[in-house]
This record gives sequence, C-alpha cells and structure tokens, in this order.
Amino acid sequence: MKGRIKVREALAASNPGSPCVIKGWVRTVRAGKEVAFIDVNDGSCQASLQVVATSAMANYAEVSRVGTGAALEVRGVLSESPAAGQKYELQAEEINIIGPADETYPLQKKRHTFEYLRTIAHLRPRSNTFGAVFRVRSSLAQAIHRFFAERDFLYVQTPIITTSDCEGAGELFRVTTLDMAHPPLIEGEVDYTGDFFAQAAGLTVSGQLEGELFAHAFSDIYTFGPTFRAENSNTSRHASEFWMIEPEMAFADLMADAALAEEFFRYLCRHVLDNCSEDLEFFNQQIDKGLIDRIGKVAESSFAMMEYGEAVDRLKKANVSFEFPVEWG
Repeated sequence: MKGRIKVREALAASNPGSPCVIKGWVRTVRAGKEVAFIDVNDGSCQASLQVVATSAMANYAEVSRVGTGAALEVRGVLSESPAAGQKYELQAEEINIIGPADETYPLQKKRHTFEYLRTIAHLRPRSNTFGAVFRVRSSLAQAIHRFFAERDFLYVQTPIITTSDCEGAGELFRVTTLDMAHPPLIEGEVDYTGDFFAQAAGLTVSGQLEGELFAHAFSDIYTFGPTFRAENSNTSRHASEFWMIEPEMAFADLMADAALAEEFFRYLCRHVLDNCSEDLEFFNQQIDKGLIDRIGKVAESSFAMMEYGEAVDRLKKANVSFEFPVEWG
C-alpha cells in the first residue's frame, strides 16, 4: 500500500482505485447503522476528502461515533464518488483514531466570527478562513523569494535586535535584561551600561540600514523578515508586528525602482491567481466579493506613471473634496 498522501494530492489524483493512507482531522460526520460518511481535512487544501466507512469494519461502532476535530489515520482505496460535488472518496478498509474529540470541541461546521476564533487561538488555524490565509501567505513568501532569485538579488537576513531606529520616531519595542521594575538610574534616566548591549536596544523597525550597506557590496539585495512598530495606533493600517520586503539597488534610478515595484506586484498577483485559486475563491465568496476580479486587473494592467507635479495638478482639478488641501510639498 502506498504511504501517506495529502488530501490535496488525493483530490487531484489521476488514478482512482489505488490504495492509500491519509491522516487528518474530522470536519463533519454523518453516520447510520450500516455506513458513515466522514469528511477529513489535513490543511493541505480548502476541501475535505469524504471517507466512507461501513459496518464491516471491526471498530465501526467507535468510528461512527467519532467527533468533529478527532484525528484519524485512514487506510483504504481512492474511488470515484457517485455523489455530486466531489470527484473522489476514500473507501475505508481500516480507520485508526489517533486522537478523539468530544462534543465540547469548539469548532463546528457553522461559520464562526473572528471575535469568537480569537478566544480559541490554539484551534483557529483549523478554521477555513485561517487555513486559507496561511496557505496563501506561505505560497506568496515562496513566490517573493523566487521573484528576487530570478533577478539575481541577494537575500540578506538583517538583525532582529538592534540599537538603530531607522525611522527616527523612537517607537521601538525595547529589549533589555535589566529589571525594569527597579531599573538603575542616572539623573532620572535609565542607565543601560549594565544592560546586555551596554546601551538601549529594541526590536527592528526596518532592515534598511543593513540593506543599504549590503547593496554597496552586492549591487542588488532584498530583506524579507519580521518588523516591529510600537505605534499606539489601533487601525487596520497599523500592525505592531509584520513581515516587510525591502529591496535595495546600488545602481538604479527612480524609474528603475518604480519598474521593479510594478513588476513585483503584478508577479505576485499572477502567482496567487495561478497557484491559490481554491483559497482565493473562498475569500471571494466569504470575505471580499470582487477580490479575484481586482487582483486580475492589477496582474494584467500596466501602472500609470507621472511626475509629481502632474499628480498634484490632477488632484487639484479633481472633483473631490480632500480632508487635507492638495499642495506642492
């Protein structure tokens, strides 16, 4: 019998009739005296694989009572499904309950709010929304590295702990080994000379400084890593922790910078359309209708470019009331 395969691989198989093994978690169960239909998902894709178990199995009574969230190992034969809406199902020959789940398991088939999912953070990666988010995020991260590798950029890993505040706003998350409940003071200020780095340090707000240094040795480089901002601004446009991409090119003018940025965005848009269609369709239906259409337009359309002065003139002539007056500068 073939070793374990992912649900995604099983659903894309071209040779039904092959014996296989899948391992995953129960999404739904519909059980009767003679047959049970169990939807199993392993996180490899949005869809689940239907497992068909019959009363001929020695542990059918236990299997038919399995709860949502239980972890299973299923051995059987992948077969074409007679039911509408699914290409294949797994005719189970043996089911091993790796980890049971009782009726208190908090993730059920219904749609849960983000507020509720936050209360069960240890389980929310199993939800449809979080599963889609992190599959797309993983795929995009790989595409980002591929984009720059194809253009011969060097990937530079910059420090997470730093004494530099490249943004100059002083909004770093501080990192210290001092007892801040009773910090050493000199003239009312914290004395960092006894700290690990002998000076104030914090989590990085940007890898730009190191990136510029490396660009002066390797020509074209990029950084891609975690960034931290201690801005006390609770809006959708501010995050205390995020991953940032910072390309640096030693021999490039503004037009080359703009061309790279456009190429980068369009490349990633094409990538998700080609490689994340199932998860994008979920977002399009459940989260943001019209999302796929917008991404497609970005992927296929050239960006308009104009000089700063022309942009100011166009905004002034626009029949729009701006919160802040549009002026040069």
